[in-house]
Amino acid sequence: MLEQAYTAIKLEREDHVLFLTLDRPQVRNAMSLTMVKELSQVFNFLEQDLTVRAVVLRGEGGSFCAGGDIKDMAAARANAAKSETDPFYELNKTFGELILQMNQLPQVVIAILDGAVLGGGFGLACVTDVAIATASTQFAMPETTLGIPPAQIAPFVVKRIGLTQARRLALLGSRFGGEESVKLGISHFYAKDEDEVQRLLGETLGSVKKCAPAANAITKKLMLKAAEHEAQSLIDDAAKAFSSAVQGQEGIAGTMAFMQKKPAPWA
Repeated sequence: MLEQAYTAIKLEREDHVLFLTLDRPQVRNAMSLTMVKELSQVFNFLEQDLTVRAVVLRGEGGSFCAGGDIKDMAAARANAAKSETDPFYELNKTFGELILQMNQLPQVVIAILDGAVLGGGFGLACVTDVAIATASTQFAMPETTLGIPPAQIAPFVVKRIGLTQARRLALLGSRFGGEESVKLGISHFYAKDEDEVQRLLGETLGSVKKCAPAANAITKKLMLKAAEHEAQSLIDDAAKAFSSAVQGQEGIAGTMAFMQKKPAPWA
């Protein structure tokens, strides 16, 4: 799957890391339906392959992602009159399914957020595990200025930064930079230049390598579930997951390595 040709994204595998680049720089990596489908294909592969332990997501040409492609919106409008289904619904739902799929990937998803992080791109940033903003980054949810709601990304933005700030940003269409994004909790780090981006990325990937891939996947799944359910209902699920993990290959190897003061086999 990862060897096939793509037209809207680029892939490069290095050891346990997949570098995934949004590759439509002429439109600041706006997400076309083709890009969404290609990303979904890659995510389908990643869901089954824990040999990939981290995904590094970045945009080509100095921008992360400027949101949805207006040409797809225009095509949906043209098809609306002659279609028995609702093309706007289908288009928006397809993106919603993608962002949910990305949110639930078992790998550690790291985003380098350059330039435009707008609309749907803002939504992608809000489902990453680690986000690095730069001096060039400009965030915004401009949908309401276009007369539409940020429908699919709104729940993920609320979970990322809380209801109060999400309402302000969505209802005003406010723009802000990388340093502010760290204060809001969208990004985890701010890098003033590319050297600092690479240093932070290297440190993050080094930390990922010290963590067992299956344990990370289970932990991420539990944390996502915790965000959607009452803690009491999670106690049984969490205990079962812990018991299974600690008695599994990684749990045995990791605890044994700790006792022997040796690096874990995956480190």
